Amino acid sequence: MYQINGVSHGTVLCLLSTIGEGIHKFPSSKHFVSWMRLAPNNKITGGKLISSRTPKGRNELSLALRQAANAIGNTKEHPLKQFFNRVAYRKGRGAAITATARKLAAIIYHMLTNKEEFNPDYLGHHQGYERQKKIISIKKMLAKVSLSEQERNYIFT
Repeated sequence: MYQINGVSHGTVLCLLSTIGEGIHKFPSSKHFVSWMRLAPNNKITGGKLISSRTPKGRNELSLALRQAANAIGNTKEHPLKQFFNRVAYRKGRGAAITATARKLAAIIYHMLTNKEEFNPDYLGHHQGYERQKKIISIKKMLAKVSLSEQERNYIFT
């Protein structure tokens, strides 16, 4: 049995009633997410991004996934919580709900097409990346301060 914490029985029923067994009619998860109107509509002219708003549209499945994403935002422990918080900090809670719903839709697509369970450890690879970025940032700050050997030993003990 496949499961994702935060996705309720109602969301799964909405998925089955909306697309049924027709998940394979979408060639990729990007097509599936775009069909649900969760992917941003990037308008680019001259190499410059003019707009990246998510198009309007009322799809019952996208509404259910947005509710699931909102529930993920309210939980204390969830594999997607860090992603939700990162987007919410930069762009606000509404954008975080849409982005998390899009990520949930892509996860569901891959679960159904590949017939495999949700692996939250796959999402954890980003945490290692974030840690490396923080280490590089700390090294740069320490290089600016130019501490003596004794001061560095005092800080790191």
